[in-house]
Amino acid sequence: MTGNPEIPRSPRTTGTQCDHRFRDGVDALGFPLLPLTLRKSRRIVTMRKADNSIREKRAGTSRLALICAATPDVSPVACGGNFMSCDHGSFVHSRAGCLRRTIQLTSGFLATGGFLALALATALWLGGTAQAQETQIIYPGSMAVTGFSGTVIPNFEEGPSFEEGLPPGVDPVDETFIDTTRATLRVFDVSRLGGPASGRLVFTPPPFEVTAAQIGQVFGITYDDGARDGVPSGVPNLYAGATSLHGIRIVTSDEDADGRPERQRRGAAGATFMDGQFGTENGGGPGTIWKIDGITGQVSKFADIDTNSGPGVGDISFDNVHRQFFASDLDTGLIHRIDANGTPVDTFDHGVAGRPAHGLAPLADDGSVMDIEGAVFDSEDPDSWGYTQDERRVWSVAYHGGRLYYSVGEKAEIWSVGVTRDGSFAGDPRWELTVKADKDHAVTDIAFDNKGFMYLAQRGPVENRYDYSQFAESGKGEVIRYWRENPDDPATVTVWVEMPQEYAVGFPQDNRQSAGGLDLQYGYDADGNLDTSVCTDTLVKSGDKLRDNPALVEQLAAGGPLAVHGVQITPTALVKPANVPPFSSWFVDFDGYFEDPEIEGSEVQGPEVQGHVGDVEVWRPCEGRAGYYEQIPGGGYLPPFYPPDFPPPGGVSPCLDVEDVRYFCTPSGLEAELYLHNSAGFGGDSIKALSRKPGVAVTSPLSHAPGAPHTIGITGHYPGETVDVGLCFYRQSDRDKGGYFPCCKMTVPLRTPAVSCER
Repeated sequence: MTGNPEIPRSPRTTGTQCDHRFRDGVDALGFPLLPLTLRKSRRIVTMRKADNSIREKRAGTSRLALICAATPDVSPVACGGNFMSCDHGSFVHSRAGCLRRTIQLTSGFLATGGFLALALATALWLGGTAQAQETQIIYPGSMAVTGFSGTVIPNFEEGPSFEEGLPPGVDPVDETFIDTTRATLRVFDVSRLGGPASGRLVFTPPPFEVTAAQIGQVFGITYDDGARDGVPSGVPNLYAGATSLHGIRIVTSDEDADGRPERQRRGAAGATFMDGQFGTENGGGPGTIWKIDGITGQVSKFADIDTNSGPGVGDISFDNVHRQFFASDLDTGLIHRIDANGTPVDTFDHGVAGRPAHGLAPLADDGSVMDIEGAVFDSEDPDSWGYTQDERRVWSVAYHGGRLYYSVGEKAEIWSVGVTRDGSFAGDPRWELTVKADKDHAVTDIAFDNKGFMYLAQRGPVENRYDYSQFAESGKGEVIRYWRENPDDPATVTVWVEMPQEYAVGFPQDNRQSAGGLDLQYGYDADGNLDTSVCTDTLVKSGDKLRDNPALVEQLAAGGPLAVHGVQITPTALVKPANVPPFSSWFVDFDGYFEDPEIEGSEVQGPEVQGHVGDVEVWRPCEGRAGYYEQIPGGGYLPPFYPPDFPPPGGVSPCLDVEDVRYFCTPSGLEAELYLHNSAGFGGDSIKALSRKPGVAVTSPLSHAPGAPHTIGITGHYPGETVDVGLCFYRQSDRDKGGYFPCCKMTVPLRTPAVSCER
């Protein structure tokens, strides 16, 4: 929609518009309500081939048509729901009844001119399919969101009653397929939110869209730096990874000559992935990473993890220092390093190379694959999909300050591994923390701001209801943030605080509606206008049923529909208990369709949509202000020298080598990680630091872990200023003996970053 506040909308379904009454498990059209099937607990696997290859599965059925195309455009609110054939994914027969009633109401509404205006607004919102553009599609602050594209019954001719459109005894869900004409990725303009944060729904300008026919279902997304042929353009490209997090659906060839393939719940000979699952119609597969040109909107295949049998890509992250990508593979558990041309370079195996760094036994991939032709495959049982073991399963990846941070398993752990100057993995994996949350849910997104906070988003366990209603367990996913202890507490096992801060996500009870995506956004002024001078003042996070709370319906009704599946935008400062319930937020729906969370007047609640929204990513060029500072040209330090009050005997060379200095921000200000080597050879392991620059303060760490860099704090300096830091490098065991002890005294001139942490 266009955001016109005068467009009529109703937050709940009324009997005169689209009333679906349910009695004793049977809806008004006579179809029984389908039971929601629970996932099984057993693990069923098919072994990977000895050569680590996977048989390719490519669907060959024709592109499916949109069942709603023959009907007039209908307000997503006036009809009260985005049902399965056209909307988020509720029952298809309910939507058919809604369409009939809407057609009957059309003539009266047209007489007032209201329907025409509403239809035009809806058409504008939904009409932005991905085609070549004359101007760029991505601007600073652009918000990309992924989600399920919806469903359709192709080649469906609706009769006087819905039943007459299908043969007797045919379950309409068996004839319902992915709608390939609708979008799985949208890029929103959220630069003007129309007013202060008040908990209301924001109707943005029509988003740019990429359809399921082009890229299939996707989850993880990232931007590059916009460099084209080595020249900065200021307009990035967008990348999206194939996913199984929005379900796995398979088909076999058309046996009943109805123009539709046959849906299969379990593996079957000759089975292929359904059209719109992995973009197979466009040459893609479960390991494909797609590229969307930020200027033209053109879609192309960027890279392929060809050993991925079906679980898909967990997440992708761009390393703007080395101009490369990292992608997690849910099939093998490997993290792939991919160059700027889309060529896989090498991999990092957390299960084998990472776990021992924290005293855990190495764990290799068990070789299981997704075999959709095998009898063990069950589309409703993710344990049969070929995911690698949970203990080595890497979900999210985020390049940050010279290290790649990543999350592992459903009882989420955060790890990191260094990235060397040539862009390769440094081989120094480090356990960072085990997530403290109410539920052991996977962390599917990680983001860092310019104040030293690390943000994490949980997503519930994978589901795949045959009726398309649910792809993840919803209502318990948290969005939290950690920061480093300052100074580090030697009594704790991690350098991060033990307990994180939590954000209120959505209005339902407990405010834990996270769908697993988050990112930092610029700030907003009091009128809801984007302020690009402030780099990371806002947090965007994806979620389900964000405005659904019966206890607050009167307060929420004025702000638009209740059943919003999309993104919540909130100032980063508003951690719990602030913003509970989250009225100091804005909300954006993913696809512009809204269904009522409960059929009014009914004793039976309708099917709930869960897990239909995915990741969210913001294009936020902050010129080095966000997160860790990038490497300073010429190095972050000058050659060390002896201090004037400690002249060297006989003019010997400095006794201390500085191998590297990395800067990053914390809530307390700038910190520097010093990578030191004692060339004098007495094996120093500790430092004492002091400032030799008037007006500048330098703090030393209270403790130091063997093998880790030495961290010092710097405050009171001007950005870009060179600060002389005096160091005493010694062995703690020598100092513990008392009296005099050997100490290498040096002055290290540190070139601080040219921008401030606060921006």
